[in-house]
Amino acid sequence: MSRLLYRWGRWSATRPWIAIGAWVLLSVLVVTASAGFGKQLDDSMAAPGTDSQAAADLLASADSGAGGLTAYVVATPGPGAVAFVDSRQAEAGLDRLESAVGELPKVLGTTREVSPDGRVALLRVQYPEIEELAASDLTALKDVLAEARTSSSLRLEAGGDLYFSFEQPPANVGEAIGLVVAAVILVAAFGSLLAAGLPLTVALFGLLVGASLIPLLGLLIDVPVWAPVMAAMVGLGVGIDYALFLLSRHREHLAAGVPVAEAVGRSLATAGQAVVFAGTTVVVAILGLGFAGLPFVTAGGAGVAAVVLVMVLAAITLLPALLGLAGERLQARGLLARRGERRGQGERTDAAALRWSRWGAHVTRHAAAYAVAGATLLLALAAPVLALRLGLPDQGTYPEARTERRAYDLVADGFGPGATGPMVVAVDVSRDRSVVDPLAAALAADPGIASAVVAPVEATSDVAVIIAQPTTTPQDTETVRTLDRMRTEVLPSALVGSPATAHVGGYTATMSDLGQRVEQRLPIILVAVVAMSFLLLMVLFRSVVVPLKAAVLNLLSVAASYGVLVMVFQWGWAASLIGLESTVPIISFIPLFMFAILFGLSMDYEVFLLSRVREEYLRTGDNGYAVVRGIGVTARTISCGAAIMVSVFVGFGFGDDPVLKMLGLGLATAVFLDATLVRLVLVPATMKLLGDANWWLPAWLDRLLPHLDLDDSLPARGEGEASVAARLSPLSRAHETGALHDADIG
Repeated sequence: MSRLLYRWGRWSATRPWIAIGAWVLLSVLVVTASAGFGKQLDDSMAAPGTDSQAAADLLASADSGAGGLTAYVVATPGPGAVAFVDSRQAEAGLDRLESAVGELPKVLGTTREVSPDGRVALLRVQYPEIEELAASDLTALKDVLAEARTSSSLRLEAGGDLYFSFEQPPANVGEAIGLVVAAVILVAAFGSLLAAGLPLTVALFGLLVGASLIPLLGLLIDVPVWAPVMAAMVGLGVGIDYALFLLSRHREHLAAGVPVAEAVGRSLATAGQAVVFAGTTVVVAILGLGFAGLPFVTAGGAGVAAVVLVMVLAAITLLPALLGLAGERLQARGLLARRGERRGQGERTDAAALRWSRWGAHVTRHAAAYAVAGATLLLALAAPVLALRLGLPDQGTYPEARTERRAYDLVADGFGPGATGPMVVAVDVSRDRSVVDPLAAALAADPGIASAVVAPVEATSDVAVIIAQPTTTPQDTETVRTLDRMRTEVLPSALVGSPATAHVGGYTATMSDLGQRVEQRLPIILVAVVAMSFLLLMVLFRSVVVPLKAAVLNLLSVAASYGVLVMVFQWGWAASLIGLESTVPIISFIPLFMFAILFGLSMDYEVFLLSRVREEYLRTGDNGYAVVRGIGVTARTISCGAAIMVSVFVGFGFGDDPVLKMLGLGLATAVFLDATLVRLVLVPATMKLLGDANWWLPAWLDRLLPHLDLDDSLPARGEGEASVAARLSPLSRAHETGALHDADIG
């Protein structure tokens, strides 16, 4: 692969406009196809094989349309009226509102309920399945509410499934700030606007193509609506990282006096190969979500993986052309790019790399102490994961500025805490219609149920619907116990001797089932992802110990990020800093995505660092020097890349959506820990302690595995291999010239 990448790098650097033109053409074709043929994304959270999914399927078959989306409008009387019965004007306004909503094109029907104290009226609006709806239906409902607000004194708020599916959250300035911070970091790192702009250009170009592919992917699988935002978050991070890694190696070659085309070719042959394997590891880890048993999770992972794959392709095809076009202008200049003093045979050592090498030498001299301290800190951060509680925040976790939150609070105040998450019991009465009333009575008698009402359906329907309102909120653990009791005791007892069947669905039941499915499948995904990543790293580094150590350290950093989520979202520590107004459970599928994404991203840095360590180990046979040298030449790039990723992820974490908050904070925490504590402390410490055992591989296994060439031994055109090697990598021979003394590397 390295020779193929080398040839491609030289070719694209000498013919940059062909590669750039191809990418422009590809972008136009993909964006046009996506706009013309892409499928509307799905909001389904189907979990095949669960009781809630059986209820949803039964409801979808009902003639009443009970399986479709719902919205609810909450009204309170205007100033001076305590209850609706005290104001004829308020009653008349409510009547007009219900009539106007019922006349909307897609509305199947409405039901109205007034709270016991008469202060709150709840208007439930039934819509068909999401495939028959569009954002315009939400706009139509909003227009009716706006008209009602001006023509009456009612206070109106709204929420429900329709809002969840089609409401666009307010623009998140944090995302833009994250990109600005990333740009500032790049400028500071490279001391050049041109050099800083290349990684951003490649990442944004790749994101345009990758994000446009997702609706086309929807033609094959049902991609969830949140997949593009999640893909953008991950894609921007890895896209900038991959381009940054290649650009850093390219500038290193330029600093050694290598011609531009040759520098591009050699950078792609070595760093480019590392990017390919790093990206492959991320894609494989994310595709491991296929073991989740949750189609929407698998499809969402496929969307994210597609964007990551495009970022890899952009880094190894578009960036080389841009590097060739930039030419010698990417040479390091000025104070920020100052080289160190001349040493030995006229070589010059990069001052920052030397400082990082000294740090690596310091860690390896005290390897045992740093290994114990680092592992202890990670374990301490991971400890709260034992209190992890899975669920899904509802619209009550939104900021109070949003109408969904205000509607949620009004419903809870007027009808009780369980009214915001009722259980929907779907009963197949095709063979016994007499069980409905006894079943509703049995549900109402349960201590965890405040009320159980038979919903109106068509007389000819074979499905009856009972709305059971819990006495506790959807997020309360007591609600889960009530749900379990309904399924295992109440319903079976009430249906004894009857051929009728009943299933419990609705938001609360669905979220509970998703949480249980995640708990069942997470160990399977963990084993699958770790095993696949282990095999990839074993092939890449010709070692059993290196991938095993990487897996253990990555698992520790992921567990630490889980612990931080528990501290912030469940315990409320520093929650106000990210705009979180109340504590919430960890969203059920977040641990799945976080594990897959973080394990892949952690392997990115492992590949970037250890590919250089292995180069030096193969060249010198000195494990201690190879570790110090690897830290020296990659630490700045890894730190810069991590800082960019953290800024991007934190930016997404400031949005209103709890899903993005959790993902943003979790990913930012894990990347920060991985690039600092793991890569700069634990990896050099453990590799020093393990010594040459790091590179142990049984001979029989070595014969079975395919061989890859990661070293810098490709011959240059027009000059001997030895003369080129002498000029490559200004620090590559620091060991021999005395720049790093034996005392420094322990």
